[in-house]
Amino acid sequence: DVTFYVLAEKDSTDKRIKTFINKYASLSSKLHVKWIDPILHPSALTKYGTEENNIVISCKKTNRTTTVSFDDILVSSNSYYSTSSSASSFDGDGQLTSALNYVTSDKEYKAYYTSGHGESSLSSEVTSLLTKSRISTSDLLLMTATSIPDDCDLLIIDGATSDFTKDEVKLLSSYLKKGGKVVTLLAQTNKSMKNLYGLLKDYGLTVQSGYIADTERSYQGNYYYLIPNLSVSGDMASGISSNSVMMINSKGMTQSTPVRDSISIDVFMTTSSNGYAVTEKKQTQGTYVLGATSTESVKVKNSKGKKVTKESRLTVYGSNMLIDEQITSSFSSLENLTLFTNSVTACLNNA
Repeated sequence: DVTFYVLAEKDSTDKRIKTFINKYASLSSKLHVKWIDPILHPSALTKYGTEENNIVISCKKTNRTTTVSFDDILVSSNSYYSTSSSASSFDGDGQLTSALNYVTSDKEYKAYYTSGHGESSLSSEVTSLLTKSRISTSDLLLMTATSIPDDCDLLIIDGATSDFTKDEVKLLSSYLKKGGKVVTLLAQTNKSMKNLYGLLKDYGLTVQSGYIADTERSYQGNYYYLIPNLSVSGDMASGISSNSVMMINSKGMTQSTPVRDSISIDVFMTTSSNGYAVTEKKQTQGTYVLGATSTESVKVKNSKGKKVTKESRLTVYGSNMLIDEQITSSFSSLENLTLFTNSVTACLNNA
């Protein structure tokens, strides 16, 4: 059972927020809503350690509590929910579901993102979505590491523009062989990436030279602005409805024989058959992989020394522009961030 303590004057609360809270709570008999007027009961703000126009979400069984502000649900250009009718976004579902997940589970996740190879920084949009999924993030400089940290639930490589060393790739390979999870987004670069690409090839994904154009599935005739064929299911399909994803300046991959028979490959994003790998010298037509996941069941020892089965998971996207804030903010109808978040949470759900 979870209780939403809404510390606000009910009559003056924005109708959109009131309506959403009621509809959300009606979805389960385990959800309870209590409105507390802070003007009539000022001591409630001290009791719950919060301010007016906040929702305190509490679960007695786990003894966990968190707070969601009205400003986080109904975001206005002037950041004051009650004085503007033109909100820039409404995030009731995201905020309450994230809070609900937090108070009903004590499981927290840790994601590291690599640095030292010209990687992009994760945008505030991405880190916010990860936080909602109870995932905290930290930087990892592989050059100084002797292993991937034990608390690493997921490793993100966001747009490396220079290659990893052989020793760094050994760390990544060892991590995957122990059931690790890696999500990598490839970048536009003219530098040799034989070490990183060699790891991807081990997992059955061979990166092709050049960049991918598509004369059939592109945005308004710009052949490098790809609108891929998307085929997702299970955790990867959560919240995906329009299949509207855009990839810009993407590398392309083809499936190849993985280094071990135990590795299986799920391709979830491709060009049309009129895709082209374009270099300065030639254009090679074909259907190219733009997104895929390689998985492998591995036997590892747990903390008690007992052998258990885990699933290693390597997800590769052809372009780090998938989660570039300039793209995701300019094309609000895209499901780029949803797809990326799904690929992250799918790693954790299959831990």
